[in-house]
Amino acid sequence: MSELAALLAGPTTVAGLDLGQAARVLLQLVGWRTVLDVLIISFLLYRLLVLIRGTQAVQLLLGLLLIGALGAIAKILDLPVLEFIFANGGQVILIAVIILFQPELRRALDQMGRLGRIRPGLLAPETAELRRDVDELVRATLRLSEGQTGALMVLQGDIGLEEIAVTGVRMDAVLTAETLVTIFTYRSPLHDGAALIRAGRIVAAGCVLPLAEQTGGQGRVGTRHRAALGLSQATDAAVVIVSEETGQVGLALGGDLHRPLDGPTLTNRLGAFYRLPLYERHRRSLRLLNRGARTPAAVGRVDRPS
Repeated sequence: MSELAALLAGPTTVAGLDLGQAARVLLQLVGWRTVLDVLIISFLLYRLLVLIRGTQAVQLLLGLLLIGALGAIAKILDLPVLEFIFANGGQVILIAVIILFQPELRRALDQMGRLGRIRPGLLAPETAELRRDVDELVRATLRLSEGQTGALMVLQGDIGLEEIAVTGVRMDAVLTAETLVTIFTYRSPLHDGAALIRAGRIVAAGCVLPLAEQTGGQGRVGTRHRAALGLSQATDAAVVIVSEETGQVGLALGGDLHRPLDGPTLTNRLGAFYRLPLYERHRRSLRLLNRGARTPAAVGRVDRPS
């Protein structure tokens, strides 16, 4: 400790501080394992706070902190009954935490299992094919919007959506604007559900999506928008929505609802979602980096239920 104190107290403390030497001394005194341990725990706590921010889990976490404070008070003041309860109820509290935070824990495990960081270089489809997919999606969306035809189009990300596909009718069709418009035509038996799109193909149509329990700052939204928000909150999928009432185009991603969107804006956001190099600069507005920051474009005006 004296060596580190002498280093920091010297004339180089204000200007010209050799940070490399200070880091080496710190590692020698504390140990690299301790530093690594602290960094990992700090990162996990940060990710936990990002995951639960803006959700009902915040209130649950505050309740657990209050219970923990009561346990500490019981220990300090030597309150035998409370000490007995906390000593013998630890396992019950742990099980309760797992049950209460099940959605957040699932999201955390999903994110840990993603290959998004290495996928662009190793597993991503050809850029030309992705650009064609974006063009077909935008073309179909604009045609549906002009006719005020309600639609839900799910674009799968890194997290698999097989449990969504089994709720609909299998298609395995090539992604084209004409096919999508036909699916959502009013008299089509599949128009009420969602179309699942993966790797340039329409995997299934008429799929059922989970409804969002909370819509955040989106106000009152219809069932179609709640379904899109529900899936975007649980997975990394993007959901394109066309309102049946107004023809307004929206995009649900990362638990946010972006609307209204015109053709060029939708193209930019879908290109960013597919990680196309030309649209990489648009990624910051989509919460794809899990920053959790809301921009004015992320919260649009509320239209009538659809």
